[in-house]
Amino acid sequence: MSGIGRVLVIVYAIMALAATGRSFVQIAQRFDEAPLAYTLSAASAVVYIVATLALVFAGSRGWYLTAWVAICFELAGVLVIGTLSLVLPDLFAHPTVWSWFGMGYLFVPLVLPFFGIWWLATHRPRPATTTMDAATAAVAT
Repeated sequence: MSGIGRVLVIVYAIMALAATGRSFVQIAQRFDEAPLAYTLSAASAVVYIVATLALVFAGSRGWYLTAWVAICFELAGVLVIGTLSLVLPDLFAHPTVWSWFGMGYLFVPLVLPFFGIWWLATHRPRPATTTMDAATAAVAT
C-alpha cells in the first residue's frame, strides 16, 4: 500500500484511536448518564478498528469485502446518527463520534467513508493465481 491508500489507513487508524479513547473514557466514567450514546461511540471505535485492519489487508478478497462492509456501515452510521442528533437532540445530549455528522471531529467521520469507498472501488484485489497457472504462464512465454 502506498500513496493515498497509506494516508487513508493512517487517518482510519487515528480515528480508531480517537474513538476508542473517547468511548473508553465515556463508558468508564459516565456510562449511566448516556448508555446509548456511549455504546454508539464504542461501536464506532470497533468499526474504525475493523476498517483500518481491512484496508491494510485489502489485498486479499476476504479483507477487501470486510473493508466494504465496515466502510458502508460507517457511512450509514454517520448519516443515521448525524440525522438523529439533529432531529432528536435530546437523544444525543451526550455526543457520540458520529453526532452532528462528526462535527466534533471536523466532519472527518462524514468525509472519510466516501474516500474509503472511492479507494476500494479503484483498488480491487488481484485475482489469486494458482501455482499451476503461474507455471503454465511461464512455459507459454
